[in-house]
Amino acid sequence: MINKRYVAFFIISILLIAALLWANITMGSSDISRTETLKILFGQRDDAMQSNIIMSIRLPRAVAAVLLGGALALSGYLLQTFFGNPIVGPYVLGISSGAKLSVALTMIFFLSGGKEMGLNMMVFSAFIGATIAMTFVLIISVRVKSMSILVVCGIMIGYICAAVTDFVVTFADDSNIVNLHNWSMGSLSGINWEEIRVMTLIVMFCMALCILIIKPMSAYRLGEAYAKSVGVNITVLRVILILTSSLLAACATAFAGPISFVGIAVPHLVRTGLSTDDSHVMIPAAFFGGAIVTLFCDMIARTVFAPTEVSISSVTAVLLVPVVIVMMIKRNDRNRN
Repeated sequence: MINKRYVAFFIISILLIAALLWANITMGSSDISRTETLKILFGQRDDAMQSNIIMSIRLPRAVAAVLLGGALALSGYLLQTFFGNPIVGPYVLGISSGAKLSVALTMIFFLSGGKEMGLNMMVFSAFIGATIAMTFVLIISVRVKSMSILVVCGIMIGYICAAVTDFVVTFADDSNIVNLHNWSMGSLSGINWEEIRVMTLIVMFCMALCILIIKPMSAYRLGEAYAKSVGVNITVLRVILILTSSLLAACATAFAGPISFVGIAVPHLVRTGLSTDDSHVMIPAAFFGGAIVTLFCDMIARTVFAPTEVSISSVTAVLLVPVVIVMMIKRNDRNRN
């Protein structure tokens, strides 16, 4: 039987994404009317400057917010499933920071040699950095059984990666390398259609992997012993979960820099709102939730202090950190009881 709450959630999510996409396209420092925007979208406007603003700047940025926000939230849900804990995510565990450090070092290496780093190399570099950071977290998780200590260790890994990145960027001589500072703070600015194509392929590939492991994930959530009893290969499932979550986080970090707390807060909000942790529902729901939150936060980052743009990571931190704090307090109260 179809759950009406789930249907309502997905309908509302689609409408919200459509409304936020429209708001992100029409709002900005350049005043372009809604009528003119519609004409540009349907190819009925010849104004080159306005067409460029809508089609080459605002629209790809809004599409990227949907894809990367969804990717971060889905990555967070996979990590929470893997660790069996709702207070972990790619940013908190230092995975995003590892990807950020790897991209920064690779970019500096290429630029110092007078070369440009291609999109494939950027994504690959971010994936390597995210995987290395994830490996450190896994090594610590073998030695440390307390989830709170594991989270603290993840935060420390993130701080180390961020400090090294800031050190390298600060002392870079090349003006192009110095511009890494804006990216390293988290921003969707400057994303183009070629990058959209690459991130779309990566996100679709990861979504396909998630769909393939929905049933094993559902069994895994009921306990490792139960999953083994129904024939789930725990080792293979864990490898897929680790690599998929790392690739999703790496994709977001490679193109937009670190975007904080979307991966930890959004799955919790969706899980609470739907009162379920069923992977069949949570995988698409987390993606939609991440898209909505990132679109909204990027709109605030672009418009509130226009023409000055603030880091999207600053906005997500202000809005989502209270959610994480409340979540941790409630979890602590449940553990006491």
